[in-house]
Amino acid sequence: MRSIRERLKPKNGVPYVIHVGLNALLPFLLFILMHFDPWFAIILFLISKWRVLAVKPRYWLPNLRANGIDIIIGLSYLEFLNHTSSEVVQLIFAVLYVIWLTVIKPRSSGIFIAMQAFFGQFIGLMAIFSFQSSLAPPLVLLIIATWLVCYLAARHFFTIFDESFASMYSHAWGYFSAALVWVLGHWLLYYYGTYAQPTVLLSTIGLGLGSLYYLKENDKLNNQNKKQIIMVMIALVFVIVFLSDWSSKTF
Repeated sequence: MRSIRERLKPKNGVPYVIHVGLNALLPFLLFILMHFDPWFAIILFLISKWRVLAVKPRYWLPNLRANGIDIIIGLSYLEFLNHTSSEVVQLIFAVLYVIWLTVIKPRSSGIFIAMQAFFGQFIGLMAIFSFQSSLAPPLVLLIIATWLVCYLAARHFFTIFDESFASMYSHAWGYFSAALVWVLGHWLLYYYGTYAQPTVLLSTIGLGLGSLYYLKENDKLNNQNKKQIIMVMIALVFVIVFLSDWSSKTF
């Protein structure tokens, strides 16, 4: 049985053109509304996701989980607009969001789903710590938000495969990510004033582990590229952890 998204999404013709056009228009409408009142932009974004709840209540949670990465990207876009004062940079974010909605998000091949999961986690974590740098919420909120983003990213990634332990692996990755933020949140460091250390570490480790799993499931993993990926991942983590200035406690 097709999902509500598959049944409502046009495949070709004029309805398809209108669908793509509305998707491309949404980021710019959010950009305009953000200059009037951020709540207007948030309300429009939530309205744009009406199809997620256009089913019986018992399907709401699965639909929210299935659309989690898209929602994370959208909310992150709103945070970036709110956090950035330069209209030029905001327009660049708008164009990138258009590319997400019209090019990356609609794709359903394995490599594109893996890219969606990685981008969702990376951008979501950037938004979380961008929010932290401006409002300094309690550490527990950072931990919960990080767990949710990483859990949803892992669940999205495992939709590529027939993995019977997908839920367990996703919870394990979410727990590991939350635990890392719980530790590093006491010495929250930023590189170039933008990239928080947990974002860089989790993106590096997640990309490495995801690449190993993806290659293994597609019978492309051999000892040579396995060692290369592991060594690069370890080297990057070593550089990030041991060459950081731990004397500046910022949280």
